[in-house]
Amino acid sequence: MGNGLRCVSCHLDAGRRQTGSWVGVYARYPQYRARSATVETIQYRVNDCFRRSMNGAPLATDSPDMRDIVAYLWFLSRDVPIAAPQGANRLQKWAALKSDTVAGAAVFATACAKCHGPDGQGTQIAPPVWGPKSFNVGAGMARVRTAAAFIRDNMPFDQPGTLSDQQAFDVAAYMDSRQRPDFPDKINDWPNGDAPPDVAYPTRAVQRNGTRVPGGRSP
Repeated sequence: MGNGLRCVSCHLDAGRRQTGSWVGVYARYPQYRARSATVETIQYRVNDCFRRSMNGAPLATDSPDMRDIVAYLWFLSRDVPIAAPQGANRLQKWAALKSDTVAGAAVFATACAKCHGPDGQGTQIAPPVWGPKSFNVGAGMARVRTAAAFIRDNMPFDQPGTLSDQQAFDVAAYMDSRQRPDFPDKINDWPNGDAPPDVAYPTRAVQRNGTRVPGGRSP
């Protein structure tokens, strides 16, 4: 791994917890994903997590480690129909909220720092949420809506579900505003120009089209 995270840092309870669940994932691959604008295999998706969320290097697709991971994903999806429908976009509800990073810092201090440390660099019981050992800017958790959904359902770890939607959104925005490793290949993300609104970095498609990235920043 390239940082202080593990798979279970986001996929809690061995991938069985809500928002980050692996149950049914195997049954949905291969699938088209807009971020790469390709039909991705399950191995490709696993390596995306290795490269982005864990800021590391991809596994060889035929390596024992990759085979073990894919076998576990299959195990969790045994009773799930192939290509089962996923329902409504779970991130859409966050579109109506406005983030406040000052309020988010206060939420972090009272609800998050006890496990992740006051400086967000992690402790023996929880991973770093920003800084050099955290996920990089290309990770899903670097998107505010994705992070807010995870935080709302799962955090604080000892009292999940106790934060309001606004508190989860604010602390996600605060967390994602902090420094973290770059992901140089981010320039190639969403090549068709259809990046979600909470993607906070310019892509080649944005530069080509002359549009603006979130927060009013020009590419």
